Amino acid sequence: MAAPSQGTTRRTPTDKPYTLYAWHLSYFAGKMRAYLVYKKVPFVEVPVSYRLLVGPVKRNTGASVMPTMTTPEGRWLQDTRHIIDTLEPLYPTPSIFPTTPRRRIAAELIEAWGDEWWIPIAMHTRWTYGENYALFERDAGDALAPWAPRFVKNYLVSRVAHMLRGYCPRVGIVPSQYAMMEEWSIDMLDLLERHFAASPYLLGHRPTLADFGLVSTMYGHLGRDPWPKREWIDPRPALRGWIDRMMSLDHETVAARYGAAAQDDAGDAIPPTLEPVLREICHGFLPMVQGILGEVRGARAARADDVRPLPRTLGPVSFPMGERTFTRHAIPFTLYKIQGLMDAFDAMPEQDRASVRGWLRDLGGEGFLDLDIPRLERVAMQVRVRGDR
Repeated sequence: MAAPSQGTTRRTPTDKPYTLYAWHLSYFAGKMRAYLVYKKVPFVEVPVSYRLLVGPVKRNTGASVMPTMTTPEGRWLQDTRHIIDTLEPLYPTPSIFPTTPRRRIAAELIEAWGDEWWIPIAMHTRWTYGENYALFERDAGDALAPWAPRFVKNYLVSRVAHMLRGYCPRVGIVPSQYAMMEEWSIDMLDLLERHFAASPYLLGHRPTLADFGLVSTMYGHLGRDPWPKREWIDPRPALRGWIDRMMSLDHETVAARYGAAAQDDAGDAIPPTLEPVLREICHGFLPMVQGILGEVRGARAARADDVRPLPRTLGPVSFPMGERTFTRHAIPFTLYKIQGLMDAFDAMPEQDRASVRGWLRDLGGEGFLDLDIPRLERVAMQVRVRGDR
């Protein structure tokens, strides 16, 4: 359980803390935990039990998912970006949103990529390599049923594991694609290692939205599960160091260590070692998003007057992963994440939009700005087109 920390603005030390319901095993919990610590949001962390997950969490958020959060006033929050957007005005210093156009779009793009693209990699490494199960069984069992004897904990964990393994084919985790995922991951982790050897964070000397988005998979799955930790993360000390920094962020420490150098981040330059990463995002993630958009259009056309949210998954989409082609089912929620990037772009002055467009064109990613996504709204972990009700 994290000790309550003091907020930097608006709230007083006597205020009640927020409550974060999460597991260390969770894909998105590391993102949320790192953000709360960095922003000095007062919070306590409560492991999610089975009763909590299928009871209050589902009742108040619409889905049995984590992380979720309750505010001191008793309001339930779910979806990491929604939580960040809710808390950022209350704790505006230090801001995690770059104020210059290219850096802002880079941060939005990497957050969406971290949230959505890496899910098959994280699930593959966890569920394909059996040595990871002992950690999952222990941590998940202690969280799900802290009151129960070990055999009951293990039984509950086995049910959860069976459910999670059942998702694997939908996100492309099939034997014919194992080698492709691993080869791509090794190449990408090498690019990130070279970057973090030259820069403490993704966009320079202070963490931004980009770092919090990418740390999801790097901490909860690749950085903790025994197989990827040993094979992929620990041999890359600069990447390992970034993960450790992100999970122990303290604003004063960061400011003291990088304060003077961080002033360089005020400009709109993108670190040159990040460019290969951004090019790969444009090469693979953009076609994935375009494929999902095609599936959503088809689903809307077939649904006629159906006002329910879109299904959690739609038909298969194929897109580049390195030099090969990866196939998985489309998740409409991904478009909701990209919608945030497009909103940030549309809010910019014309001169800034021109700068961003030219920069993305050079990277092969101008298509992100031209996606004709119908306006989406979140309904728990699904989305619906605004007006389809």
